[in-house]
Amino acid sequence: MKVAVYCGSRSGNEPLYAEKARELGEFFGCNGIDLVFGGGHVGLMGIIADSVLASGGKVYGVIPQHLVNRELAHPGLTELFVVRDMHERKAKMAELADGFVALPGGIGTLEEIFEMWTWGQLGMHQKPCGFYNVEGFYDALLEMVRSMVAAGFVKQQYLDMIVLTQTPTELIDRFNAYVPPQEKWT
Repeated sequence: MKVAVYCGSRSGNEPLYAEKARELGEFFGCNGIDLVFGGGHVGLMGIIADSVLASGGKVYGVIPQHLVNRELAHPGLTELFVVRDMHERKAKMAELADGFVALPGGIGTLEEIFEMWTWGQLGMHQKPCGFYNVEGFYDALLEMVRSMVAAGFVKQQYLDMIVLTQTPTELIDRFNAYVPPQEKWT
């Protein structure tokens, strides 16, 4: 299994974010789960990549050339794909991964997981999407999505397709048990 992880290019203000990224990376590495990620050596991205590698796992990075030029590419990956832009990056990560999860991060993290969530809703892939909800980091965001459901803009089945967890074991168990919802326009 290959899991795409979207997360901060910073470590955040709480040491727990780094600890949980390291824990998830160790779990992946020790359990034969490959990491697909944005290819950087900084922030939570670098932490989870280093953790998977240190635990004997494989790590596949996908990074745009302009970030390579800024010397942000991780130097020790199993394989690094250098692409033209962020659109190509997201498409390549989607192609490589069997599922997608967001750890704490910023607007780029949200943009990436929301695109995969949308693609799943539209039937463009049949892969699970999730939020690794460290200490309730995504609670307010998911409350906003619940408001969208209540207002009639999102069907409950598309909220229900999200895997929400705080543990590596539950994440992978729920990814393995995932059943995609009916496509939005069928």
